[in-house]
Amino acid sequence: MARERNNKRSIENSGFGSNTSAEGRRLVNKDGTLNLRKTGAGILERISWYHVLLRLSRARFLVVVFCFYTVINLLFACIYLAIGPQCLKGSSEVSGLSARFQQAFFFSSQTLTTVGYGHISPDGLTANVVASLESFMGIMSFALVTGLFFARFSRPRAYLVFSHNVLVSPYKTGKALMLRVASQRNNHLTDAEAQVTTAFHVIENGQRVTKFYQLPLEIAQINSLALSWTLVHVLDEESPFYNMSEQALRDSRLELMVTVKAFDDHYSNTVQQRTSYTAEELIYGARFNPAFRRSEDGGTTLLELDKINDYERVAV
Repeated sequence: MARERNNKRSIENSGFGSNTSAEGRRLVNKDGTLNLRKTGAGILERISWYHVLLRLSRARFLVVVFCFYTVINLLFACIYLAIGPQCLKGSSEVSGLSARFQQAFFFSSQTLTTVGYGHISPDGLTANVVASLESFMGIMSFALVTGLFFARFSRPRAYLVFSHNVLVSPYKTGKALMLRVASQRNNHLTDAEAQVTTAFHVIENGQRVTKFYQLPLEIAQINSLALSWTLVHVLDEESPFYNMSEQALRDSRLELMVTVKAFDDHYSNTVQQRTSYTAEELIYGARFNPAFRRSEDGGTTLLELDKINDYERVAV
């Protein structure tokens, strides 16, 4: 267990408490989200469904939209069946519950999307009122879905890829913590800034508490994130990890919370992305292999994103 170094000033307003018994396995997940679950309020009060739908993966979002569309059609098909077979003109020639339900379902689909092929039409006041309500719901629903599609498509994102591990590598005459980041897509990021905050457990007044420190980086800002960027924190006298052994680092249950923000000139907006590393993702005694090289014809620089995490073992 590491003991707090008195010459290092910890961060008091990190946003996380110092009570170690209240913490989960990690404070920040690998994808940058907080490892936090809120209780004590209703689900409609504590969850923003707009943000949930924006953050869903493409496949899950399409599944949600498809399920919503199907459930609405099933609901209105049941309503048309409950009104009676006479409510839908043009479907009276079919017999059997299954065939009638099929006709009602596809009529609902045509009404919800305002396609209206005309083969079947509502007959009577009740059926027309239900069809009118369904058409109104269809207009509102597709307007919302279209807005969500546009918001998901136009939402600025950093599209960064981080190395899977953080390394303790030989650096100059000492050692340094290193991790690597690169821009994954064809967007151009400028004025990139990186910030690394560490949380680890120390003994203070006989009790184990969590302390937070801002780790100084050798280079914390670059003009352009064109190639991979290795973030380097030197383990010197200014580091809270100074003179800590590998076992001490692991026993402290350290966590590195990394935030990179930059300006995307395509969106003309600032984007950011977060990730974190725990002691289990720490490789002691390794260094990164080069992730970019000159192309075979000598005319292009190749950034090999699949080699962002490539490292080799070295003595430290």
